[in-house]
Amino acid sequence: MKILVISIFVEDQDKALEFYSEKLGFVKKEDVPVGEFRWITLVSPDEQDGTELLLEPNNHPAAKEYQKKIFADGIPATMFGVADINKEYKRLLEQGVKFTMEPTKMGELTIAVFDDTCGNLIQIVEK
Repeated sequence: MKILVISIFVEDQDKALEFYSEKLGFVKKEDVPVGEFRWITLVSPDEQDGTELLLEPNNHPAAKEYQKKIFADGIPATMFGVADINKEYKRLLEQGVKFTMEPTKMGELTIAVFDDTCGNLIQIVEK
């Protein structure tokens, strides 16, 4: 068994697609109409056959409430790995990404947290 797709709730699929592809550098893999919304997945440019990130509409009241509450409590919705967190932090700042936590050493890990502009906090980690 392996993880094929993980999802993240987003307020606006088009805005999320733009942010995750243009700012973060993920590559769109799927973009298929599904009723009122779309099945939009992205992958790492380095692992295009790897795990897909689904931009899941938060139209269900439970999804909206969950997303709103974890954001308010400062809890990241997911985590992405980076090779050099300081380099990535600088690159993302130059892209206009707003961080809620700059790179911080936590034991053997260094983490940072940013706002994805779509209702989520995202953590990046260098191991």
